[in-house]
Amino acid sequence: MRVLLSTYGSRGDVEPMVALAVQLRKLGAQVRVCAPPDKEFADQLAGVDVPMVPIGPAMGTMAPPSSPKDASRRVTELAEFFHGIAAAAEGCDALLATGLAHFPSRSVAEKLGIPYVYATFCGFLLPSAHQAPPPLLLPGQTPPPEGADNRVLWELNAQTFNTLHGEALNAHRASVGLPPVDDVRNFIFTDQPWLAVDPTLGPWPEDSELDVVHTGAWILPDERPLPEDLVEFLDAGAPPVYVGFGSMRRVAQDTAAVAIEAIRAQGRRVLLGRGWSDLALIDERDDCFAIGEVNQQALFGRVAAVLHHGGAGTTTTAARAGAPQVIVPQAADQPYWAGRVADLGIGAAHDGPTPTVESLSAALQVALSPETRARATEVAGMVRTDGAEVAAKLLLDTRFGERQGR
Repeated sequence: MRVLLSTYGSRGDVEPMVALAVQLRKLGAQVRVCAPPDKEFADQLAGVDVPMVPIGPAMGTMAPPSSPKDASRRVTELAEFFHGIAAAAEGCDALLATGLAHFPSRSVAEKLGIPYVYATFCGFLLPSAHQAPPPLLLPGQTPPPEGADNRVLWELNAQTFNTLHGEALNAHRASVGLPPVDDVRNFIFTDQPWLAVDPTLGPWPEDSELDVVHTGAWILPDERPLPEDLVEFLDAGAPPVYVGFGSMRRVAQDTAAVAIEAIRAQGRRVLLGRGWSDLALIDERDDCFAIGEVNQQALFGRVAAVLHHGGAGTTTTAARAGAPQVIVPQAADQPYWAGRVADLGIGAAHDGPTPTVESLSAALQVALSPETRARATEVAGMVRTDGAEVAAKLLLDTRFGERQGR
């Protein structure tokens, strides 16, 4: 069987696809991955010998839409990935998409007549009466009344999706000979989305009206050793607090300084992950150490806590390692993960994206408590690691292909 995996997003969107690609190959499938042309993604796929088809500009050059007009323009740009994805999908038996690759990928699958799956790494966008949708209002649009039923809120959410994206999406579909869609949100998520999230960390209600396939998180085992200088720092004292904001390009200017001061106030050493926002040390004291890209699966088992932005991947990796967490959410699904960490008792959720020394100190006191450490250790034993294997088997199941091809 030949499978195309298609994604457009940050590391949190690409890395799980690498994990799925590896599992598909183990089961005998031929697989290739469409992904942004950033060097780190190309290197990661090359490292597991999976062919990569670059699509779109590098993620490092993309800026979030700033207006409804800008959002429409973004959809037009994303839809234009259609041709590259269609070329990669020729001869394939199934197509699975994640991230922002949904607009072009579903149209490609429809055009080629092959089974299509959309997978998401957080259920916060999936319609359910059990949760309210994230805020999505157009300028001038009247907000719903306080206490409105979740179903009403999701109906408004669907209308906003149509207003924001419908015209641009349908203009592109017409240009490639496909009929218009009248429900953009359902077009994106399909009638049976896959939720590639650990069930303990991100549960989904069994009685939901949406037919969600909950596979578990797609985790690629990382066997890389930690750099020698990092090991020397870890061995030189008590476990440090790790600070990193992953592929977030814009965080508050003084975030590193605030975090370092707050951690030092707890009598702890600091391990600073530079990340895409290029966080930097504030002095040359030997209680702080800065690192680039390393094996977080190995690292997080050796730290006192992980202070981060709340990406699904970082949250899952820290939870697997039994590391208490402080999440300072910046955007998208990150407030959801902050809430889950707090609800599970494995860390603290910071209120908002801009920390102060005082607010981080309070959160660190929670995360560094013996009770939180004990609970994090307990939850670590509940986190599943077989999600990519589950998804790969399901994707290759002929009955699945028959069901999706109806």
